Order: sequence, then C-alpha cells, then structure tokens
Amino acid sequence: MMKADYLEESLLRQLEERLLQPDVRKSAKDIIDLLADEFIEIGSSGRVFDKQQIIESLQNEPIEPLIQRSITEFKTLVLATGVILVIYRIVRHISGEQPVHSLRSSIWKLNNDRWKMIFHQGTLVRE
Repeated sequence: MMKADYLEESLLRQLEERLLQPDVRKSAKDIIDLLADEFIEIGSSGRVFDKQQIIESLQNEPIEPLIQRSITEFKTLVLATGVILVIYRIVRHISGEQPVHSLRSSIWKLNNDRWKMIFHQGTLVRE
C-alpha cells in the first residue's frame, strides 16, 4: 500500500479541517455533503454513530469560541482505488486548560468525483 498523492492528501486534509469548523459542524447540509450515506463513527466514548445520529449530535453541540482544534501528524494510505485511510492527531486547545490530544482515523471514498467520509474513529490519548 502507498501514500496518497500530494493533491489527494492535500484535499483530504482540507476536508478533515472543514469538519472541525463550528459553522460547518452546525450545518446539516455541509455534513450531508461530506459524509457518505453508509457513514459510521466510533466515538472516543466507544459508542457507534450513523450519519443521522452525527448530524443530530452536531446540531446540538454547543458553540465554544474559546476552543481551537489543530491537526498534526497527518498521514494517508491508499487502501484501494478511490479509497484512502487518513490518520492524524488532533490537539484541542481550551483557554486556561491543558491541551487534549486524540488520535483520529477516517476512511474516505471517491463517489461520483467527490470524496465522502465513510468511517471515522477518535481515541483520546493520555499525554
């Protein structure tokens, strides 16, 4: 297996960063556009969510302007033609608190010339 080419990797990073933006997270339309119908997420709590549950959860997520999230250690791995695994670390910064680290993995699938996330998992890291 090999790393995605630069353009694919760059685009997938942009899509992952887009999912961190509060205005995108609150927009059901944006989330519908980014997630495949068969999307599944395993949250850091161990709970499993489908696309509709994620949309509802994000609609109810409080907007916290003092929280900043940044992506580091971004890597890709081509699983098959049009299917790419993305692995990275998110550092969540909250003013006055210790940063919270989590390891993330997503699988993106090219569908009608558009990348859609079909799987995501987040695992908290004890730093």
